[in-house]
Amino acid sequence: MSKEFRFGIVAGMAPDAAAWTATARHAEDLGYSTLLVPDTLGTLPPLLAMTAAATVTTTLRVGTFVLAAPYRNPPQLAHELAGLDFLSGGRLEVGVGAGRPAAEEDARALGMPYGTAAERIAQVRTVISEVRTAFAGTNAFSKSTVQRQGPPIMIAGAGPRMLALAAEEADIVALAVQADTTEEGLRGPIGTLRAAAGARFDDIELSMNLLQIGDEPPPWVPEGLRTPSAEAAAILRGSPREMADTLLRRRDELGLSYITVGGFFADALAPVVELLAGS
Repeated sequence: MSKEFRFGIVAGMAPDAAAWTATARHAEDLGYSTLLVPDTLGTLPPLLAMTAAATVTTTLRVGTFVLAAPYRNPPQLAHELAGLDFLSGGRLEVGVGAGRPAAEEDARALGMPYGTAAERIAQVRTVISEVRTAFAGTNAFSKSTVQRQGPPIMIAGAGPRMLALAAEEADIVALAVQADTTEEGLRGPIGTLRAAAGARFDDIELSMNLLQIGDEPPPWVPEGLRTPSAEAAAILRGSPREMADTLLRRRDELGLSYITVGGFFADALAPVVELLAGS
Protein backbone atom coordinates (compact mmCIF):
# COMPACT_ATOMS: atom_id res chain seq x y z
CA MET A 1 0.00 0.00 0.00
CA SER A 2 1.37 3.42 -0.99
CA LYS A 3 2.30 5.87 1.71
CA GLU A 4 0.58 9.24 1.90
CA PHE A 5 2.39 12.14 0.29
CA ARG A 6 4.30 14.55 2.49
CA PHE A 7 6.08 17.69 1.37
CA GLY A 8 8.89 19.60 2.99
CA ILE A 9 10.79 22.84 2.49
CA VAL A 10 14.57 22.94 2.84
CA ALA A 11 15.74 26.37 4.02
CA GLY A 12 18.50 27.76 6.15
CA MET A 13 19.02 31.44 5.36
CA ALA A 14 17.16 34.66 6.10
CA PRO A 15 18.09 38.35 6.27
CA ASP A 16 16.79 38.63 9.83
CA ALA A 17 14.87 36.76 12.52
CA ALA A 18 11.49 38.12 11.42
CA ALA A 19 12.05 36.83 7.88
CA TRP A 20 13.02 33.41 9.20
CA THR A 21 9.92 33.00 11.34
CA ALA A 22 7.82 34.30 8.43
CA THR A 23 9.31 31.50 6.29
CA ALA A 24 8.15 28.94 8.84
CA ARG A 25 4.64 30.36 9.06
CA HIS A 26 4.39 30.56 5.27
CA ALA A 27 5.45 26.93 4.90
CA GLU A 28 2.72 25.90 7.33
CA ASP A 29 0.13 28.06 5.57
CA LEU A 30 1.00 26.46 2.21
CA GLY A 31 0.37 22.98 3.57
CA TYR A 32 3.94 21.73 3.83
CA SER A 33 4.54 19.06 6.46
CA THR A 34 8.09 19.96 7.40
CA LEU A 35 10.68 22.70 7.44
CA LEU A 36 14.15 21.17 7.15
CA VAL A 37 17.37 23.03 7.93
CA PRO A 38 20.79 22.16 6.44
CA ASP A 39 23.84 21.70 8.66
CA THR A 40 26.53 23.95 7.18
CA LEU A 41 28.63 26.86 8.40
CA GLY A 42 27.05 29.01 5.68
CA THR A 43 23.49 28.60 6.94
CA LEU A 44 21.65 29.16 10.21
CA PRO A 45 22.63 26.82 13.07
CA PRO A 46 20.03 24.11 12.54
CA LEU A 47 18.83 23.43 16.08
CA LEU A 48 18.44 27.13 16.85
CA ALA A 49 16.62 27.76 13.56
CA MET A 50 14.33 24.80 14.16
CA THR A 51 13.46 25.99 17.66
CA ALA A 52 12.59 29.46 16.37
CA ALA A 53 10.42 27.95 13.62
CA ALA A 54 8.61 25.67 16.06
CA THR A 55 7.69 28.52 18.39
CA VAL A 56 5.73 30.38 15.67
CA THR A 57 3.90 27.38 14.17
CA THR A 58 1.50 24.75 15.45
CA THR A 59 1.46 21.82 12.98
CA LEU A 60 4.69 22.24 10.99
CA ARG A 61 7.27 19.60 11.82
CA VAL A 62 10.91 20.68 12.02
CA GLY A 63 13.93 18.66 11.03
CA THR A 64 17.52 18.61 9.84
CA PHE A 65 18.66 18.09 6.25
CA VAL A 66 20.94 16.65 7.42
CA LEU A 67 23.11 16.80 10.55
CA ALA A 68 26.74 16.04 9.77
CA ALA A 69 27.67 13.30 12.23
CA PRO A 70 31.47 13.82 11.88
CA TYR A 71 31.52 17.11 13.78
CA ARG A 72 28.87 16.51 16.37
CA ASN A 73 29.21 15.28 19.95
CA PRO A 74 26.55 12.52 19.98
CA PRO A 75 25.47 12.61 23.67
CA GLN A 76 25.27 16.41 23.73
CA LEU A 77 23.45 16.47 20.40
CA ALA A 78 20.95 13.88 21.62
CA HIS A 79 20.28 15.93 24.77
CA GLU A 80 19.64 19.07 22.73
CA LEU A 81 17.38 17.22 20.29
CA ALA A 82 15.33 15.89 23.19
CA GLY A 83 14.93 19.47 24.37
CA LEU A 84 13.84 20.54 20.92
CA ASP A 85 11.25 17.78 20.86
CA PHE A 86 9.84 19.12 24.12
CA LEU A 87 9.84 22.75 22.92
CA SER A 88 8.20 21.82 19.60
CA GLY A 89 5.47 19.73 21.19
CA GLY A 90 6.74 16.54 19.57
CA ARG A 91 7.22 17.90 16.05
CA LEU A 92 10.89 16.94 15.71
CA GLU A 93 12.39 14.84 12.91
CA VAL A 94 16.12 14.07 12.81
CA GLY A 95 18.04 13.77 9.56
CA VAL A 96 21.64 12.62 9.82
CA GLY A 97 24.37 11.79 7.33
CA ALA A 98 28.08 11.11 6.97
CA GLY A 99 28.85 14.54 5.52
CA ARG A 100 28.25 16.25 2.21
CA PRO A 101 31.23 16.97 -0.11
CA ALA A 102 32.10 20.28 1.62
CA ALA A 103 31.64 18.93 5.15
CA GLU A 104 35.34 18.16 5.55
CA GLU A 105 36.11 21.87 5.19
CA ASP A 106 33.50 22.72 7.83
CA ALA A 107 34.93 20.08 10.16
CA ARG A 108 38.39 21.60 9.75
CA ALA A 109 37.04 25.07 10.56
CA LEU A 110 35.42 23.67 13.70
CA GLY A 111 38.62 21.90 14.76
CA MET A 112 37.01 18.48 14.48
CA PRO A 113 38.48 15.34 12.87
CA TYR A 114 36.65 14.25 9.75
CA GLY A 115 37.70 10.61 9.57
CA THR A 116 37.44 8.00 6.87
CA ALA A 117 34.16 7.08 5.19
CA ALA A 118 33.88 4.00 7.42
CA GLU A 119 34.50 6.09 10.55
CA ARG A 120 31.91 8.66 9.53
CA ILE A 121 29.30 6.00 8.85
CA ALA A 122 30.00 4.55 12.29
CA GLN A 123 29.46 8.05 13.73
CA VAL A 124 26.04 8.20 12.06
CA ARG A 125 25.13 4.97 13.80
CA THR A 126 26.37 6.36 17.12
CA VAL A 127 24.31 9.55 16.76
CA ILE A 128 21.17 7.51 16.08
CA SER A 129 21.84 5.27 19.06
CA GLU A 130 22.40 8.24 21.38
CA VAL A 131 19.21 9.94 20.18
CA ARG A 132 17.13 6.85 20.84
CA THR A 133 18.75 6.36 24.23
CA ALA A 134 18.06 9.97 25.22
CA PHE A 135 14.38 9.69 24.30
CA ALA A 136 13.94 6.37 26.06
CA GLY A 137 15.91 7.46 29.13
CA THR A 138 14.71 7.45 32.70
CA ASN A 139 16.03 10.81 33.90
CA ALA A 140 13.61 13.65 34.59
CA PHE A 141 14.33 15.48 31.36
CA SER A 142 14.02 12.41 29.12
CA LYS A 143 10.58 11.81 30.58
CA SER A 144 9.51 15.24 29.32
CA THR A 145 10.02 14.37 25.64
CA VAL A 146 6.80 14.11 23.69
CA GLN A 147 7.84 11.44 21.19
CA ARG A 148 8.87 8.89 23.81
CA GLN A 149 9.52 6.30 21.09
CA GLY A 150 12.00 8.77 19.60
CA PRO A 151 11.70 11.10 16.60
CA PRO A 152 11.56 9.78 13.03
CA ILE A 153 15.14 9.25 11.81
CA MET A 154 16.09 10.24 8.26
CA ILE A 155 19.32 8.95 6.75
CA ALA A 156 20.61 10.58 3.57
CA GLY A 157 22.66 8.41 1.25
CA ALA A 158 22.97 6.66 -2.09
CA GLY A 159 26.01 4.41 -1.70
CA PRO A 160 25.76 0.78 -0.59
CA ARG A 161 27.25 1.33 2.88
CA MET A 162 24.95 4.19 3.83
CA LEU A 163 21.95 2.39 2.35
CA ALA A 164 22.83 -0.72 4.35
CA LEU A 165 22.83 1.37 7.52
CA ALA A 166 19.58 3.04 6.47
CA ALA A 167 18.01 -0.37 5.90
CA GLU A 168 18.69 -1.17 9.56
CA GLU A 169 18.04 2.15 11.27
CA ALA A 170 16.11 4.68 9.19
CA ASP A 171 12.44 5.60 9.26
CA ILE A 172 13.02 7.86 6.25
CA VAL A 173 15.65 7.56 3.52
CA ALA A 174 16.55 10.64 1.47
CA LEU A 175 18.16 9.64 -1.81
CA ALA A 176 21.38 11.67 -1.97
CA VAL A 177 21.90 11.20 -5.71
CA GLN A 178 23.69 13.41 -8.23
CA ALA A 179 21.71 16.37 -9.60
CA ASP A 180 21.45 14.89 -13.10
CA THR A 181 20.20 11.45 -12.01
CA THR A 182 17.26 10.32 -14.12
CA GLU A 183 14.22 8.43 -12.91
CA GLU A 184 15.80 5.27 -14.26
CA GLY A 185 18.93 6.08 -12.29
CA LEU A 186 16.91 6.16 -9.06
CA ARG A 187 16.09 2.48 -9.42
CA GLY A 188 19.64 1.42 -8.52
CA PRO A 189 19.84 2.90 -4.99
CA ILE A 190 16.20 2.08 -4.30
CA GLY A 191 16.82 -1.52 -5.34
CA THR A 192 19.91 -1.67 -3.11
CA LEU A 193 17.87 -0.38 -0.17
CA ARG A 194 15.05 -2.83 -0.86
CA ALA A 195 17.43 -5.77 -0.97
CA ALA A 196 19.15 -4.73 2.26
CA ALA A 197 15.94 -3.93 4.15
CA GLY A 198 13.94 -7.01 3.17
CA ALA A 199 10.47 -6.99 4.73
CA ARG A 200 11.33 -3.77 6.56
CA PHE A 201 11.45 -1.87 3.25
CA ASP A 202 7.68 -1.31 3.31
CA ASP A 203 8.02 0.59 6.60
CA ILE A 204 10.59 3.06 5.22
CA GLU A 205 9.45 6.41 3.83
CA LEU A 206 11.38 7.24 0.65
CA SER A 207 12.27 10.89 0.05
CA MET A 208 13.75 12.92 -2.77
CA ASN A 209 14.77 16.57 -2.91
CA LEU A 210 13.71 18.55 -6.00
CA LEU A 211 16.25 21.09 -7.19
CA GLN A 212 14.10 22.96 -9.70
CA ILE A 213 10.40 23.57 -10.31
CA GLY A 214 9.59 24.84 -13.81
CA ASP A 215 12.02 25.86 -16.52
CA GLU A 216 14.28 28.29 -14.68
CA PRO A 217 16.92 27.16 -12.19
CA PRO A 218 17.40 29.18 -9.01
CA PRO A 219 19.34 32.41 -9.63
CA TRP A 220 22.31 31.47 -7.45
CA VAL A 221 23.31 28.49 -9.63
CA PRO A 222 26.15 29.53 -11.99
CA GLU A 223 25.46 29.03 -15.68
CA GLY A 224 28.11 26.33 -16.01
CA LEU A 225 26.79 24.30 -13.08
CA ARG A 226 23.14 24.18 -14.05
CA THR A 227 21.71 20.68 -14.27
CA PRO A 228 22.62 19.52 -17.80
CA SER A 229 19.92 16.91 -18.34
CA ALA A 230 16.33 17.80 -19.06
CA GLU A 231 15.52 14.25 -17.92
CA ALA A 232 16.89 14.78 -14.40
CA ALA A 233 14.41 13.54 -11.82
CA ALA A 234 15.26 16.53 -9.59
CA ILE A 235 13.63 18.87 -12.13
CA LEU A 236 9.83 18.99 -12.13
CA ARG A 237 8.08 20.75 -15.00
CA GLY A 238 4.57 21.24 -16.38
CA SER A 239 1.23 22.38 -15.01
CA PRO A 240 0.38 21.59 -11.39
CA ARG A 241 -1.71 18.65 -12.60
CA GLU A 242 1.12 17.36 -14.80
CA MET A 243 3.64 17.68 -11.99
CA ALA A 244 1.25 15.92 -9.61
CA ASP A 245 0.81 13.09 -12.09
CA THR A 246 4.59 12.72 -12.37
CA LEU A 247 4.90 12.41 -8.59
CA LEU A 248 1.99 9.97 -8.44
CA ARG A 249 3.70 7.79 -11.03
CA ARG A 250 6.99 7.92 -9.13
CA ARG A 251 5.21 6.89 -5.97
CA ASP A 252 3.56 3.96 -7.75
CA GLU A 253 6.72 2.83 -9.54
CA LEU A 254 9.49 3.79 -7.10
CA GLY A 255 7.83 4.32 -3.74
CA LEU A 256 8.79 8.01 -3.44
CA SER A 257 6.21 9.72 -1.23
CA TYR A 258 8.11 12.37 0.75
CA ILE A 259 9.08 15.25 -1.54
CA THR A 260 11.26 18.16 -0.45
CA VAL A 261 12.20 21.34 -2.25
CA GLY A 262 14.33 24.40 -1.60
CA GLY A 263 12.53 27.35 -0.06
CA PHE A 264 13.02 29.39 -3.25
CA PHE A 265 10.51 27.09 -4.99
CA ALA A 266 8.04 26.73 -2.12
CA ASP A 267 5.35 28.83 -3.81
CA ALA A 268 5.92 27.22 -7.21
CA LEU A 269 5.31 23.73 -5.79
CA ALA A 270 2.43 24.83 -3.52
CA PRO A 271 -0.35 23.98 -6.05
CA VAL A 272 1.02 20.45 -6.25
CA VAL A 273 1.13 20.25 -2.47
CA GLU A 274 -2.53 21.25 -2.41
CA LEU A 275 -3.37 18.49 -4.89
CA LEU A 276 -1.42 15.68 -3.25
CA ALA A 277 -0.59 16.30 0.42
CA GLY A 278 -2.06 13.57 2.59
CA SER A 279 -3.38 11.57 -0.36
